[in-house]
Amino acid sequence: MPKVLGLTGNEAVAYATKQSDVDVVAAYPITPQTIMVELFSEYVANGEVHAEYVCVESEHSAMSACVGASLTGARVMTATSSQGLALMHEMLYIASGLRCPIVMGVANRALSAPINIHGDHSDMMASRDCGWIQIYAENAQEAYDWVIQAFRIAEDPDILLPVAVNLDGFILSHCVEGVTVLEDETVKGFLPHRKARYTLDPGKPLTMGALVLPDYYYEFKVQQEDAIRRAAERIRETNRDYEEVAGRRYGILDLFGMEDAEAAVVCLGSTAGTARDVARALRGEGRRVGVIKPWVYRPFPAREIVEAAGSLKALAVLDRACSFGAPYGPLCSDVASALKQHRRDLPVLNYVYGLGGRDIRPSEIRSVFDETLRAAETGVVEEPLRFLGVRE
Repeated sequence: MPKVLGLTGNEAVAYATKQSDVDVVAAYPITPQTIMVELFSEYVANGEVHAEYVCVESEHSAMSACVGASLTGARVMTATSSQGLALMHEMLYIASGLRCPIVMGVANRALSAPINIHGDHSDMMASRDCGWIQIYAENAQEAYDWVIQAFRIAEDPDILLPVAVNLDGFILSHCVEGVTVLEDETVKGFLPHRKARYTLDPGKPLTMGALVLPDYYYEFKVQQEDAIRRAAERIRETNRDYEEVAGRRYGILDLFGMEDAEAAVVCLGSTAGTARDVARALRGEGRRVGVIKPWVYRPFPAREIVEAAGSLKALAVLDRACSFGAPYGPLCSDVASALKQHRRDLPVLNYVYGLGGRDIRPSEIRSVFDETLRAAETGVVEEPLRFLGVRE
């Protein structure tokens, strides 16, 4: 019988990490991520896992310790949020450039100033080009399932890239849900212990992270690009294998109503559940609408989104982050570029919403669908970028 536990999103990440036979966790606490690593430290203290928990003095040090541990061949996990992610920004590039398959839980939170501890996607969007595979969970169940899959994806010998599993701060990190967990032995069968090809070993010295000048630096970056592009197929393979053991299906995108939709919204994370409920109600009224939820944001699923948009006459993109001074928010910029690249011409509306943890209401999402349906009829977009739910 499946075992269902009442877990917050943070606890689901910690529980999945416990089952994943991790060797090292190095982290620094920050709201709303703290419980991910605090609970794991309890597992270590109680003897439930045989792992090294490294309590460091900053997030920069946390990622530095993770990089060092990963290069010895260890399976490594960390977690952070907001200003902590910003502080480790330098090390994110080093982790991906040194091909360290670290898994990181990120409880997404607004960046200061002004100081705000609640959820939006500003933190991870500011790091979207750091060479990490990026996954966004809609609920605690998805956070649990994706963490287990993330280790297998990251450690694939043809990929060897770090993975960030994102969950909306407080909305998911602190809300309790029923999470169906696997047996420990099932996870071990799905996720055998890491076997690194090259490791730092005093007995067999080698150099990692050496100085590389213009003669070869460019080639290293191209190799990273090749690896993250290959990751899409490895993610699909991992999803198929995970479905066999867990009975839950994942993929690059999650689609609702897209088989005949004329208007649709694209959104990440917990907002997708609300958007889906609104779309379901509208479809009950005979309105042909749909929802596209990317589970995987990096590598960006350009082809998949264009294919999903096959019947659309207009598309709205919801961004929970600003890209100050840019024509669109970060997610919409990627969607618009994908449509242009694949010669798909349709009206695109962009809505920035929910900054600093402000709720997005079903009525607001309904208004987005209404405006997108009007654009589908007229082909006209009066305001390409709008700010949804701002107080007058």
